[in-house]
Amino acid sequence: MKILITDSATLKSNNDLSLEPLKQFGEVFEYEAITKDELQNQITDTDILLCNKTIIDKSLMDKSPKLKYIGLFATGYNNIDINYARKKGITVCNAGSYSTNAVAQQVIGYILNFYTQIPEYNAFVKQGGWQRCPVFSPLVFSTDEVWGKTLGLIGYGSIAKAVEKIALALGMKVLIFTRTVREKNDKFVSLDRLLETSDIVSVHCPLNEQSREMFNANTFKKFKDGAYFINTARGGVINEQALFDALKSGKLSGAAVDVLSQEPMSNTCILKDAPNITITPHTCWAPLTTRKRLLDIVCDNIAAFLNGTPKNDVTK
Repeated sequence: MKILITDSATLKSNNDLSLEPLKQFGEVFEYEAITKDELQNQITDTDILLCNKTIIDKSLMDKSPKLKYIGLFATGYNNIDINYARKKGITVCNAGSYSTNAVAQQVIGYILNFYTQIPEYNAFVKQGGWQRCPVFSPLVFSTDEVWGKTLGLIGYGSIAKAVEKIALALGMKVLIFTRTVREKNDKFVSLDRLLETSDIVSVHCPLNEQSREMFNANTFKKFKDGAYFINTARGGVINEQALFDALKSGKLSGAAVDVLSQEPMSNTCILKDAPNITITPHTCWAPLTTRKRLLDIVCDNIAAFLNGTPKNDVTK
């Protein structure tokens, strides 16, 4: 059985993760970042394809009569033509919830950085600012406590729930907007109320036609003046020009994003030159412990498929 891995570079940092466990299922052909031509050649006799962000469309599936299974090193699957996979009888399985703790801790890290200015103070000291200062505590940057601040969560899946738990432990108040409210609680509010009253808004919803560019010029106008914005979901939920404008005008005090509408980031991305923004390269999901958990889930998914009982099947 031929197993093709198309983008293993997205799973490893200096080869810190071994993909050896996958060899129990067949002969593994590993590419760190497969080219389009290589993929078209290799997929023709592939039985199992494993990928993270490689786009697998109709034309590629049609080139592979043996392909019966696509396993994702990811939760999201918008890079796969799911409808066509279903039509072709190809099972597609994702890895849900493996990164919940990792993403939640990064969201909290962003929030703490907003209010503590730790990176800015560190840079100030290393550039000689403290050494030149006449007082022992130079209050160069404005800081505040997170206690009592209101955090607004857009979406209420496992990651948002993990963020909520930590935020409450830090003494924050939490409001939630979700289209699928299943319980009565005052924390569930309308989108407008959440935007108008939250000190920080953090996005945790999937990218779909309803959420695409959900955060646009009109949306940012509704934010509380001086609020902070976080997106660790999908880049497409933001109109990046509108976010740039909200930061430049001072409507937002700051933002932190781990995802962009185009990845890798292009040299022309408007957010590259935006003020008061932290951009990380879609890595909040990727601590080593998290990636080990991901590999375990991918292996379990393959074993279940081969046993005729697929798990995490997104083509159902």
